Amino acid sequence: MDIYQHFRKEEQPFIDQVFSWKDQVERQYIRRTSDFLDPREQKIFQSIIGNDDQFLLKFFGGTTHTERKQAILSPYYESISQTDFPIAILSASYPTRFITIEHRDVLGTFLSLGLKRKKLGDIMVDQEQGKIQLIVSEDVADFVCFNLTAIKNASIQLERIPLQGAVDAEQDWKSYQTTISSLRLDVVIKHIYGLSRQQAGQVIQKGIVKVNFRIVEDPAFVVEEGDVFSLRGKGRSRLTELLGLSKKEKWKIIYEILN
Repeated sequence: MDIYQHFRKEEQPFIDQVFSWKDQVERQYIRRTSDFLDPREQKIFQSIIGNDDQFLLKFFGGTTHTERKQAILSPYYESISQTDFPIAILSASYPTRFITIEHRDVLGTFLSLGLKRKKLGDIMVDQEQGKIQLIVSEDVADFVCFNLTAIKNASIQLERIPLQGAVDAEQDWKSYQTTISSLRLDVVIKHIYGLSRQQAGQVIQKGIVKVNFRIVEDPAFVVEEGDVFSLRGKGRSRLTELLGLSKKEKWKIIYEILN
């Protein structure tokens, strides 16, 4: 059976990478550690390894409730702890009286350093306390501390803190159940964000809708269980579960919106 038929075409390079890691672990008896993976990539990784008792697969992103996580794949006889993951927690303060900093400001500044998104895990911005927390790969931590010295007009000084000192911000998702006529992206966006079908198609074609953190501009794109969506200015959501077809041939779904 062709494994690729179960996944999207654009996901094939990542699938190939997972198979390469799996082969190295099996042949060389070494462990492989990934960069930060989004939820969809974590699901793909888990699906490929499955319940194969020759391997041990663990995910960790710095705190209990992080969304982006690194993966460690090792021979089954090894043990993996949180300290085995090459993760650094960076923290800084900024003056809230003079400036407002948002998640996208921190992400944009990080990427402007020439670093890849996969080197950055979750970002926490506490506007009330004037605190910023970045979870990054250990191999770029010193570079980030030295070079990320300002966000917008605020000067900051990032410092390492221990894992125990990281802020574990649990996200607040609200769940809903409904029926939809199809699993097209425009249909799903229409229902989740309260738009007309025409409006949903327009925002998708404008490039302001992301599926699994990647821009998708095709209204006919077919979504799957576990997909995460974002609409610029309207927040994030995810398709939690497909419950099957109703008697009227409509999809019964459970979706969640991040409050």
